[in-house]
Amino acid sequence: MVDEYTRYLDEKKRKHRGLSRFKLKVIGDVLLFLSAASVTVMPMLLGAPTAENMASLTASVLCEAVSWVAIPIYAWLLYTGFDHTRSWLRYGVQLLVLALVSEVPYDMATFGTFFDMRSQNPVFGLVIALIVLVLLEVLQDYGKGLRITLSVVVILVGLLWDWLFKVGQSQVTLNIGMVTLGMALIFYYLHARENTMMFTAALLGAMCFITPGIGVAFLHYRNDEIGYRHTWTKWAFYAVYPLMLLVCGLIVVH
Repeated sequence: MVDEYTRYLDEKKRKHRGLSRFKLKVIGDVLLFLSAASVTVMPMLLGAPTAENMASLTASVLCEAVSWVAIPIYAWLLYTGFDHTRSWLRYGVQLLVLALVSEVPYDMATFGTFFDMRSQNPVFGLVIALIVLVLLEVLQDYGKGLRITLSVVVILVGLLWDWLFKVGQSQVTLNIGMVTLGMALIFYYLHARENTMMFTAALLGAMCFITPGIGVAFLHYRNDEIGYRHTWTKWAFYAVYPLMLLVCGLIVVH
């Protein structure tokens, strides 16, 4: 009886250690702010990031690169949301609404205009990744040969969609949408093999300018707990990104 109680306490302590979904989202939001700050706050504080102003250019590039740590974090949150939601359609609509609401503030912060097609905000990458995952799940009922063929087609179309619309590719360096989809696919196919999943995701992150691989390290210390009790907390996180972009966008527009 004592041994069982001891094991229970150890298990309880273990669960409360590490990073909950709440903590991962907080980390992700801080990193997203760095992305927005790289094209708004940094130029305001240090001047235009040009070859003549290396301090501002370096600060802007570093902020953007560090923000990529959030890519695997949000890809994991997307996968777990896809895996646990009762309705893929409702989840997809929520993400699509967030992407649409965020687009004007994203253009304001990134390009200083209310509408610009040179790049789309990274939430569209989550929407595309979710569509791909849902289609891959539907294809599980098909025969092996047809399933593999159609799965490859679906993945390639998703990657092409990210590439054509330059999802999250604001500084012509890294297509966040494509990396997000790649991470989501790794989590989808390898979730049953933790070490292989983490190693593969870290390898992909290392190939994408290193910093996304650091985000995988955060996931290694997750505890898979929600981390909050109130349902409004979920909606508050949905609101943070467009509001953050709006504030940064007003700095640029004015």
